This record gives sequence, C-alpha cells and structure tokens, in this order.
Amino acid sequence: MAKLFGTDGIRGVANVHLTPELALKIGRAAALVLTKEGNDKRPQVLIGRDTRASGQMLEGALIAGLNSAGVDVLLAGVIPTPGVAYLTRKLQLLAGVVISASHNPIEDNGIKFFDGQGLKPPDEKEAEIEKLIEGDDFPRPVAGEVGRVYSLDNAVELYVDFLAGCTDEDLSGLRVVLDCAHGAAYQVAPMVLQRLGAEVIVLNNRPNGVNINVDCGSTHPDLVRRAVLREGADVGLSHDGDADRVIAVDELGNIVDGDHILAMCGLDLLHRGRLPGKAIAATVYSNLALRDLFARAGGSVVITKAGDRHVLEAMQAHGLILGGEQSGHIIFREQNTTGDGILTALNILALMKRKGAPLSELAKVMQPYPQILVNVRVKNKEAFQGNGAIADRIKEAEEKLGPSGRLLVRPSGTEPVIRVMGEGPEEELVKGVVEDLASFIGSKLN
Repeated sequence: MAKLFGTDGIRGVANVHLTPELALKIGRAAALVLTKEGNDKRPQVLIGRDTRASGQMLEGALIAGLNSAGVDVLLAGVIPTPGVAYLTRKLQLLAGVVISASHNPIEDNGIKFFDGQGLKPPDEKEAEIEKLIEGDDFPRPVAGEVGRVYSLDNAVELYVDFLAGCTDEDLSGLRVVLDCAHGAAYQVAPMVLQRLGAEVIVLNNRPNGVNINVDCGSTHPDLVRRAVLREGADVGLSHDGDADRVIAVDELGNIVDGDHILAMCGLDLLHRGRLPGKAIAATVYSNLALRDLFARAGGSVVITKAGDRHVLEAMQAHGLILGGEQSGHIIFREQNTTGDGILTALNILALMKRKGAPLSELAKVMQPYPQILVNVRVKNKEAFQGNGAIADRIKEAEEKLGPSGRLLVRPSGTEPVIRVMGEGPEEELVKGVVEDLASFIGSKLN
C-alpha cells in the first residue's frame, strides 16, 4: 500500500482515492492506536469538517469505523480545523478528527487527526495507523460496547467564545472585508469580528458544497484587494477552506502574507520583551528578508522544513511562541496548538488598534526580496526523487542564481505538485531561472 499520510494528514480525490471504504478502515485503525493511551473513561472522539459535499460521506464512514471499534463520536459539524484542535483539548477528549482538504480544489478531501492535547500525532503514530489498515484484524465490540454518536450542538459558540477571549482590544472603528472562501470560516469569522466591534463586509459566506475555494479565499487574495479599495476598508482578510490560515490586504491594496505577519507580530513581541529566546520559527520558504530583519533587531529565526508540523516541532523544541509559513498558516502557541487563521486575524487587528497605525505602515517593517514560486502539476510526483536529469538541471539553475540567491525544489506533501521557488536580489533573473526549471520538470514528469 502506498503511504497514506502526507505533511497534513491524508488527502486525495474524494470517492476515488479517499473512498468511504478507506475512511472506515482509517477510523477503525485510528481508534485502536489512539485508545492505547486512553484512560478508563469511554473513549470519545470529535469530528469536524469543512463545507465540501464529500464531507458528510466521509464523516459517515469514519463514524462507522470509530463506532465499530467501541469509540463514541461527537459531531461538531462545519467548523474550522483549529476549532477542532481547541475543542478536543477543552473537552478533554481522546482525539479530534478533521475532514477537510484545506485550500485544495473541491474534488479533493482529507482526514487529519489531533491528539487529546490538540496536537498532530507524530509520524510513528500515523505509520502505526497505516499498518493496521492493511490488516484490520482487531477486536469488534458488540452490544452496549459499540460506540455511539452525539451532536455537539454548541461547537461553533464554544469556539467563538474562545476566540473572542483571545484579545482585550475593542475593534470598533475598523472596517474589515472578510473572505470566508465558502468554507469552514463562514459562520465563525464574521461572528467573532462583529462581537469585538468591527464593521464587517463579508464575502463568500454561502457554501453550497461545491463552491469552497472556487476563485476565492486565501489563494485568490486579489478578490479581497479589490473589495478593500472599493469599500474604503482598513483591512482585508482572506481565509482558506478550513480557516487554518489567513492572507491579509492593507488599506492601500497591498498583499500582507505570512512572512509580513510574522515580522509585524514577532517584532512587536520582541520589543515588548514577550518573545522567548528572542526567536520565531519559519520554514525554508520564508523570505530571506525575514531572517535579516530579526538579526538586525537582536533576534533570530529558527528555520524548519516546509509544513506546519515541522514549525510546531521546532517551536516546542526551542520554547517558542510564534511561528508559521508564508502561506499565512501562523501558530500563536500561547493561544492555540495549531495554525489558526481567525486567531491570526485577531492578532493583526489588535496590533493595528494598539499601535494606532494602518496595516500598510505596520507591514513596512519587512521589505521582501524578490521571490518567485511556480507549482508544477505532475502525473507522478514520486518520480521526482532520483531523476538525474532534473537533479542536473537544478544544479545549473543554482549556479545561475549565484551566491546571493537560493533555489528550493520539492514535492508538495498534499498535492500532485512539484514546488519550484527561487529568490534573489535580481527579480528578472530569478523569474527566468524558475520558469525555465519548472518547464523542464513538467516536461520530464508529465
């Protein structure tokens, strides 16, 4: 069996690669692995999902798998991924499960787990689940020992209460454009911002099962940019399908990505003496300017492999409270255990209010170096490893960029994509090198 778990759970085309049959087996196997460390209480697992039409199908199969292994299920319904992490921890449950493919296209879906502490399980646990899926020969309880299903009707309200309590700032006077991507943020995000006093202009909050992420959300921030300029708003906020990330837009229409957010919030914490180790965590894809900025300020950036899992691991290892990715997946570890787009948005707005400054001014703390990223969709990303011709071409590309630039090429952990990223002071050189290499990779792997 091919490896199921990627950098963010299991993903694939729903009902083709990620089938109900597989979801049932995942539920059974996960139940056995997770209950090994449980207590004497009847095990309970929370399930939340985004708005994809396939979500309920996979939810039903997961429920059957978990129940057949003697685990009770609490259904949170449509709720952001970080909401599941928070509620699992708050309610002291065995685990949480999210059915979502985040920013992926509508045909995809995914399954990912959180343990009782709201953390993603280690690679060893995921490998154990995969191994059990192949056998499926563990016990089946009967009669009253079979798991049951309950609805957590106040899941959204509990999560909204938590988020609203994460800041003391009154957001009144701020005019905010909010893109919910027809996804899991469509209820929670407007409710939180309005409760805290912001004037909210909401876009894409009418999910119908097939419109999640379609020409909207954090992968299409130009939609919010235009709305901010049209409405004369102070800020635009654009979430992805499961609301674990956010991309912002300032009042002038400039995109404010995850690197800018880390720079603004990180320097603020550093200057206030509230940044442990005077450091933050960021991935290899973060702009070189972020590292230079913190070095000049007397701090540092711990660099990790791509993926929020690796960011969190570095944060835990070094005792850090802030880390994230350029994509807007930011972890404020004192407040939640995973990337939380709505929480990140609140921290941005609170910083604007506390400083009494527009977002454009706050974002100026970092001037990014030219960086070009091209995602090459391929038939088989596994063939990338060990391809000598591609390796030679990458070496040539690195030589062209020279010592002042850098090149990162890797397969996506969640999509059939090879990511080609180049960075350096000369934008036209970087663009030419990246596009040439991306074209070559596409010709070899398609």
